[in-house]
Amino acid sequence: MTMVIEQMKVGGTGLKVMVKDTIDISGYPTRASSRALQDVGPATQNAAVVDALFDGDCQVVGKTVLHELAYGTTGINHYAGTAENPRYPGRIPGGSSSGSAAAVAAGLCDFSLGTDTGGSVRIPACCCGVFGFKPTFGRIDRRGVMPAQSSLDCVGPFASRLSLLIESMRIIDPSFKPLPEVADICLGVVSVQASSEVQRAIDAVLHATNLTLGNVQLNSMQAAYDAGMVVINRETWNACGHLLDTGLVAPDVAGRLQAAGQTSDDALAAAERVRTTFTAEVDAALERFPVLVLPTMPDYPLRLEDAADTRAVLGMTAFVRPFNLSGHPALSIPFEGESGLPVGLQLIAAKGADELLLAVAGELLRRLDSNLL
Repeated sequence: MTMVIEQMKVGGTGLKVMVKDTIDISGYPTRASSRALQDVGPATQNAAVVDALFDGDCQVVGKTVLHELAYGTTGINHYAGTAENPRYPGRIPGGSSSGSAAAVAAGLCDFSLGTDTGGSVRIPACCCGVFGFKPTFGRIDRRGVMPAQSSLDCVGPFASRLSLLIESMRIIDPSFKPLPEVADICLGVVSVQASSEVQRAIDAVLHATNLTLGNVQLNSMQAAYDAGMVVINRETWNACGHLLDTGLVAPDVAGRLQAAGQTSDDALAAAERVRTTFTAEVDAALERFPVLVLPTMPDYPLRLEDAADTRAVLGMTAFVRPFNLSGHPALSIPFEGESGLPVGLQLIAAKGADELLLAVAGELLRRLDSNLL
């Protein structure tokens, strides 16, 4: 299937895992689904997170396709192939970790690994109808993950059930602790502008839980989105700008890279000031509520034919990218709207409170009598 670009059987005999092709596996090339990297040699050692998989007796069974150089939100890739969306045919699989989400949705593995720099786990998780988790920034070891330097990027897992997602975290995060007990928690509902069907779906889920709800206004959210774009542009240019000289980067990504090369030091400094402001704003909200909730995406995933221009669809990350800038852990839980299309419920917790976030997700799903546990 297009979502898998390299099949293998390495490691143990336990859970089957697929890995985004920005994560090194010894003996296999890391090409980031780019023609510009088609001639790179095999990795000489595993990424730290792959060693953790092997220590957990996992069997890595494939590398997955992605939006080229992990620099796009749709998952459309004319060189390596665009991952099919197994549960919502004809819709984009999301980016950049498209293949990892699609592989889980197709039942090809027990869980998969992606990376999330501006929503690149949560967006494809939402599009493909699976769970996607961005841990607290820095919580999962990024050694051996492309790009080598990032102030935004996190390795994160996908799974079709919450229990498998929790098990994946136990495996890849040596510091992961038992989940705390949660009961009558109060959720902070972040005010955002989503489509009417997405908002109705989110409201229906939240009210069906019978949990206490409060309102949260994050006034710097748009500024944080814009600042996150500035930071990712500079950091992606630093990591991948040299590949433009090959002439082999696809036009959509090449155009973005060219523009990213114009990111000024002043713009970056301003973005870092917004990072400080927005982080404090989220921290303050999390002192009032243990978990914040909002949609993962503002609307349903686009049809493939309507998503050709990557730059035109960047707004689909409006609700996820700000939390890369701030570094808070974030989870997308799969639901559906009235049209039978995917809607993600996004949960945000304090930095380091990854276990609490997953515990709250479990309580929420238990209250809904969900089969996703």
